[in-house]
Amino acid sequence: MKNQLGIDIPEYVENLGKLIPYKGAFKRIKNLQKEDLRLTPTKIRTYLPERNKLVSSLEKAIERSGLKNGDTISFHHHLRGGDFLLMKVVETLDKMGFKDLTIFSSSLTRAHQNLYEYVEKGVVKKIFTSGLRGELGKFVSRGKMDIPVVIRSHGGRARAIKTGEVKIDVAFISAPSSDKEGNLNGVRGPSACGSLGYAMVDAQYANCVIAVTDNLVDYPNTPISIPQYQVDYVVKIDRLGDPDKIGSDSTRLTNNPVDLVIAENAANVIYNSGYFREGMSFQTGAGGASLATAKYLADIMEEKKVIGSYAIGGISSYIVDIYKRGLFKKMFDVQSFDKGVVSSLLENDDHIEINADFYANPFNSGAIINNLDVVVLAAYEIDTDFNVNVLVDSHGYAQGASGGHSDTAATAKLTIIVAPSFRSRIPTVVNKVNTVITPGETVDILVTERGIAINPRRKDLMENLKGKGLPIKDIHQLREKVEIITNNPKMFEFTDKICGFIEYRDGTIIDTIKQVVEK
Repeated sequence: MKNQLGIDIPEYVENLGKLIPYKGAFKRIKNLQKEDLRLTPTKIRTYLPERNKLVSSLEKAIERSGLKNGDTISFHHHLRGGDFLLMKVVETLDKMGFKDLTIFSSSLTRAHQNLYEYVEKGVVKKIFTSGLRGELGKFVSRGKMDIPVVIRSHGGRARAIKTGEVKIDVAFISAPSSDKEGNLNGVRGPSACGSLGYAMVDAQYANCVIAVTDNLVDYPNTPISIPQYQVDYVVKIDRLGDPDKIGSDSTRLTNNPVDLVIAENAANVIYNSGYFREGMSFQTGAGGASLATAKYLADIMEEKKVIGSYAIGGISSYIVDIYKRGLFKKMFDVQSFDKGVVSSLLENDDHIEINADFYANPFNSGAIINNLDVVVLAAYEIDTDFNVNVLVDSHGYAQGASGGHSDTAATAKLTIIVAPSFRSRIPTVVNKVNTVITPGETVDILVTERGIAINPRRKDLMENLKGKGLPIKDIHQLREKVEIITNNPKMFEFTDKICGFIEYRDGTIIDTIKQVVEK
């Protein structure tokens, strides 16, 4: 089958099942009632008052969980680059003799890059994730897995869990703070990470939930992010993660002059777009240019005395600082990008922890991103049709993440991509991206240091931004200029082997990851 972007999609893949080709950003959502989908039922578990949830080791908790070969286990990535638990669990499962498991993680970071060793051993058979990085991403891109990985957005992952497309047999939840009954939060303890927004959906729908903590506190543990009635077992270990790596380096404000030019232009685009107004809502990514855009925008908001209704998504310290300046009334936090956010989430009633279903699931009665005015996102590549790649890097390897990119681009009234026109002599603006994560029909504006390109679909934005002193250019002109500067370098090649499927937020397949040719 060919999807709407003209990309070949197989009808059926062994061990994955029937595939649905992408037909447009809202096509399936509009026709969803015809499919008669239902929410997956949760397993009924009983708990007698004298039962003790505390288990002395991971091994014993796994034994009691009923986990079998071939089952699906889930993890969250809120501890980011500092996470120890996923690899510790997989190592334990290997020692216990488990085989053919599916890893279903909200994302995989460099902390998990050695997971490929357990694929080679046969412990892990399938991987479902939002992101791949480090040696694991290279392993997948080299075609080393028998079954292609499936990449889902954050909203798409919540959708897949709730519809039963993916059934979680055992969820392992890294809990920075827990009591003996399994009341969990992420805002206390040595491994505090902030929001547990991705883990919340897992806890609700998994057949068994094992909470693992390095901070066991007196009952009752508050605040409660995940309640005790969703937790089956509690395990105390020495360390959940490395506190120094739980806060991501990507949240540092840039001082790169190219990024600052891009950010200032992006803020001016927002100001002149027609969406800069009292009560505006806003989301930005954690990259340098994205955060700098938020900084410049905040200065304009302060000068013009405009107060936004809320900021949303992954919340960084910079968004918290903007809130403290009185420029946003609320913050909705599905993942906390750095340690500086934790105290705000703990102490501030206007800083609200939300789960991934509420955040971005397209198959519910209204995710909060449906009310999003402006989102600023990054890109590895963007093509002349405004399709965006945030997964496959300039060497052809999977080294990024889908995240909430396609979710927020689809729903925001104004979607801005901020990116340099090239990196290390490799063009960012190209004729065709290697892998489509976010379709061009949901992207409105590209801002680079060499010009601003507006999607021809958005004639209203062209009119609003005309005559405002902004360097507006046709995206084809931008691409040609970048090719001249970079001397149009010869890029890597791919074989026909499919290493992964990019699932759009609605469950359709928008693109594939192909095996890279190594020279």
